[in-house]
Amino acid sequence: MSERPIFVVGCPRSGTTMLQLMLHAHPRIAVPPESRILVQAYRERRTWGDLRRPKNRRALARWIARSSRTQFPDLGVDGDEFIRRAVEGPGSLGSVVGLVFQMFAELHGKARWGDKRPPYIRHLDAVLAMFPDAQIIHLIRDGRDCVSSLKEMPWFKGDIYEAVYRWTESIDIGRGHKLPPDSYYELRYEDLTTDPAATLTALCTFIGEAYDPVMREPYRVADVVPSHKDWHINTRQAVTTTRAGSWSQRLEPWEVSLCETVMGERLTAYGYELSGAPKAPRKDVSAYDKTASTWRRELRRTALTERINRFREPGPVAALLTTTQRELAGVHK
Repeated sequence: MSERPIFVVGCPRSGTTMLQLMLHAHPRIAVPPESRILVQAYRERRTWGDLRRPKNRRALARWIARSSRTQFPDLGVDGDEFIRRAVEGPGSLGSVVGLVFQMFAELHGKARWGDKRPPYIRHLDAVLAMFPDAQIIHLIRDGRDCVSSLKEMPWFKGDIYEAVYRWTESIDIGRGHKLPPDSYYELRYEDLTTDPAATLTALCTFIGEAYDPVMREPYRVADVVPSHKDWHINTRQAVTTTRAGSWSQRLEPWEVSLCETVMGERLTAYGYELSGAPKAPRKDVSAYDKTASTWRRELRRTALTERINRFREPGPVAALLTTTQRELAGVHK
């Protein structure tokens, strides 16, 4: 049976929480609510020093369990027990971080864990550095629906230009990946809601699990999502197709034109039909281009910093929690 960790990624508001719950409903898989542990721990890895030293593992574990930045309490894992096991466990960054999710799986009586956070699509290097055996599931939804939903979220502080960029970025990263077929998988939100049994059966083949019909009823395990995140209220109801295509009532005509002008080729490549809206005015396209350029510069700066940091890592990064992970790292014990 597979022990590989599963990561659900995509543009925000693409249905990743629904997919998280579908996977969490599986008898062997546990997928916790979103936390801010993995990427932050990776970015600050030099802070913790060589994690082959128990005192450094203790410092990292305490930060994970007690920092207000990590959302650790939402997982329901015992913090003191986590710190103790982290100190006694393998000496690598991925081992300490992975232990969080392993303990969450144990809490739910599951043998395998996953994690869901849409922005991981922007941090695949970090995910794969810590978990080289990871399986990435990229959920794709009609970009116009994603944009219209993002506009309504209380936590989204950007404008429509940034919302459009978020979707195009996730598509472009997915198209440009160089992962092997058993490590990266794409599926469409619309297929997942229209024919969940067939779509989930194919997904289970990818992750190496037997399909279970309970996965079609994610609302039954929706209590894993913190109740204060009320923008996920739809996940507490039966899977429905009613939200697909709702962009036609939620976007203004000029916003539809912007989406289809910028996203057009990408939308049709994934089977989404265009409405025939007129081409967006140059001023709107220029505003989008400015936003996209700003974010791309930021991503390039981050990537350069990370390349430099990889030459200065104080200790092992890859997880050593499973037989497969130890074999990948050349540790045979």
